[in-house]
Amino acid sequence: MTLGRIREYDVLVLTALIWFLGKFVRYAFPPLFESLQAGYGVSNAAVGAAFSGFMAVYALLQFPSGAIADRVGAVRVIAAGAAVAGVGALSLIVDTPFAVLAGVMLVIGAGTGAHKTVAVRLLSRVYPVRTGRALGAHDTVGALGGVAAPAAVTLFLSAPPALAALLSRLPGADWRGLFVVTGVVAVALAAAFALRVPDRLPADADRGPERAGPEPSARDYLALFEDRRLAAFVLVTVAFSFAYNGAVAFLPLYLTEAAGLSTATGNLLYSALFAVTFVQLASGDLSDRLGRFPVMVAALALATAALVGVVALAGTGPIALGALVVAFGLGSHGFRPVRGAYLIESLPDRLAGGGLGVVRTLLMGAGALAPATVGAVADASGFRPAFGLLAGVLAVGALAAAGLWATE
Repeated sequence: MTLGRIREYDVLVLTALIWFLGKFVRYAFPPLFESLQAGYGVSNAAVGAAFSGFMAVYALLQFPSGAIADRVGAVRVIAAGAAVAGVGALSLIVDTPFAVLAGVMLVIGAGTGAHKTVAVRLLSRVYPVRTGRALGAHDTVGALGGVAAPAAVTLFLSAPPALAALLSRLPGADWRGLFVVTGVVAVALAAAFALRVPDRLPADADRGPERAGPEPSARDYLALFEDRRLAAFVLVTVAFSFAYNGAVAFLPLYLTEAAGLSTATGNLLYSALFAVTFVQLASGDLSDRLGRFPVMVAALALATAALVGVVALAGTGPIALGALVVAFGLGSHGFRPVRGAYLIESLPDRLAGGGLGVVRTLLMGAGALAPATVGAVADASGFRPAFGLLAGVLAVGALAAAGLWATE
């Protein structure tokens, strides 16, 4: 690969690495739920509510981050978000009550929430011909954070004696050390992004072209939903986000408590959910060639069938459950970059940043409600009814997407 070719992908690489850390720190929490429950003496509903708080703040940052990036530039917003998340992770070095931990999760959620909406718009401007492929690569690298997080948690909680002695030298010799390392890397990446990316951007890629008219108002953004097809598609993404976020928040506990697997096996299968993230490279590229809806409908149908199987076949053992978790991952990961490409193409350019932020606020807001909902239903009725609810919601989203495709 020539030097010019490497320089061409500087923006994508740095943006994707920050997203990797954002996903890593998010998905490091669910494998810790069991340890947090034991250490703090809290319930499924409590850890679920804390994670919902994380996701709620993440969701609330989608619109303001997009709108602010339209004004001050994507580079500043992405770098600031990474720095805030890094500082939040570093603060976990101190042993605190559970309420303080939940507060720190809100700070990390705010930092990571400033990234995705802004990154989608930035990458679509830097790589306009292959937007699906660029977003697929970005989301693939990010999802690898979900692969690494459970393994890293297991490493810090149950390391072999020699490795444990080495890890004990880190600040916070237990799971807290994991967040300290993550925080240091996040702050370093924020600095690298702020210093290097501006010199690599094409003209107008950061904030886009100057607007001919006045700055958009909240009414302009809300008027986007007068388009019935866009509004219907937003409902599809909301259903997917609720089901996906609810599943990934409690999948490790589901596999141990409802399916009877060991903690190590559950975490391994949880990693497998993210290990198939490379499907995004294919789905994004296929959608550039075949169209957005054929790929999205196929992905949602696969994810729905797999989640139904996880509920119906909970007692079939690790091999069958592993195959279903992988299938759920393939469908879920395959859907996301195509969704982003479709949305960015459906929004007028002058409203793209804030408009995408509004949509992502809605879908991530629904996703934020999911962990608390699953935790409450699991405490009341068990994990299988809770995951059955998620499968039903995802099925509704898949059917709605199929209807949009049929009437396209």
